[in-house]
Amino acid sequence: MLILEDKKYIKAAFTSEDELEQVVVKNYEFIFGPSSVYLPKKLIKTSDGFGTIPDGFAIDLASKKWYLVEAELLKHQVWSHIAPQVSKQIIAAKQPLSKRTIIDLAVELYKADATIKEKFAELGIRDLDVRRVLIDIVDKDPEIGIPIDEISQDLFEWARTLRYPVKLWLINKFVEFGNPINKIYELPEEFRPELDTESENNTSSSESTQKSYSVSIKNLMDSGLLFLGEVLHMTYKPKNGGHKKSYQAVVLGDGSLRVLNQEYTSPSYAALAGIQDAGSNRQTVNGWTTWKTESGISLNELRDKYLSLPILAEAN
Repeated sequence: MLILEDKKYIKAAFTSEDELEQVVVKNYEFIFGPSSVYLPKKLIKTSDGFGTIPDGFAIDLASKKWYLVEAELLKHQVWSHIAPQVSKQIIAAKQPLSKRTIIDLAVELYKADATIKEKFAELGIRDLDVRRVLIDIVDKDPEIGIPIDEISQDLFEWARTLRYPVKLWLINKFVEFGNPINKIYELPEEFRPELDTESENNTSSSESTQKSYSVSIKNLMDSGLLFLGEVLHMTYKPKNGGHKKSYQAVVLGDGSLRVLNQEYTSPSYAALAGIQDAGSNRQTVNGWTTWKTESGISLNELRDKYLSLPILAEAN
């Protein structure tokens, strides 16, 4: 239950799969990451011409991965619905024509949407390189991205059998008690999936990815990589012509960050407060790559150092 003053919000079921789909479309950056691009439904076909329509496609420019997206309600059953549907989508997505279709959709979106252009620019991708970068990403095998309202043991076990990486994100719905029209949706913190089979199966680089979901600023402090009162820095200039601004975040004892006289438990929300203050309309940002120490080391780099500490290696 969630409480807002005198209002109580209780957990509720999604009325339809379409409701869950719309939550994903409107909030995809909170699932696939701030450098992601979300493409709408599009018919793709298998080698024998059987058509299938995934709920969408997501391309994460930062990690150079792309996803077949299937928003699901668990009541539709793993074996009779989810498993066969995803299997057909995987086969169709591997076809050259399907990949060209996805790349063309992404290029069209890039040309039409200034916010999407900003994501490419932030990663140093020039106009003339956009299609080449997209081809390099989509040429790889897709990952399976499933935002879902509930996760069963069968779904976990099925996902672990696939040759392709699977990520499951849990999306919860709450309605106001006595006024169910008033709804709240709960999405994962810091883009964290409930299951990431790539991390489970890979003992090298992806092992660190899995652990990074649970690393906090407080962990960095406890290990001596950050200190109480240390000042972090970030600069941001909106692409709409605003002025470049610099921001500072003070590390507090509980691992939160104080920015613009407010405290944030998440470095991403702390960074978001800065870029919105600078005039951006962005709704997400990766604070782990944005905030840097006085010597220019990002929180992400400190997190990597933390994950490579001998004591953690021995624990594995």
